[in-house]
Amino acid sequence: SSHPFMPLLCFTLMFCVVSGTNVTPPHSTIRPGFPVPVNTNNPEVRKAARFGVYRYNNSSNDLFLFKESQIEKAMVQIVRGLKYLLHVEIKRTVCEKRDHSSLDSCHFQRDKNLQRMLRCYFEVWITPWTHKVQIPVAHCH
Repeated sequence: SSHPFMPLLCFTLMFCVVSGTNVTPPHSTIRPGFPVPVNTNNPEVRKAARFGVYRYNNSSNDLFLFKESQIEKAMVQIVRGLKYLLHVEIKRTVCEKRDHSSLDSCHFQRDKNLQRMLRCYFEVWITPWTHKVQIPVAHCH
């Protein structure tokens, strides 16, 4: 097929293998713009979730940084790049915002009074060829 999205679609679907089950192989039933499930352990999914967390931390007025504790569900959609639709659980860490810590080295709060968990929905849109990441949606509650 000469559809311009096909090569990208095939590349994407290689890592759209849901744990234990294969995603439909790329043929006429899958169109660009149709979200497909993707394994929550996928490194690209984890990276996208981290971008969502950065966006949350930048907009929250919490003293502490939050970090993803679990990616509950992930979908990817091909739309001039890759758009990740993520349901992520985030928790408060021991790192204070003003310290500019790297999230990788921030542990979750152990102090019962300071522990906080939020459920978030992030849409993270990555266009690899422009090195651009946009996060149009970041809802946490």
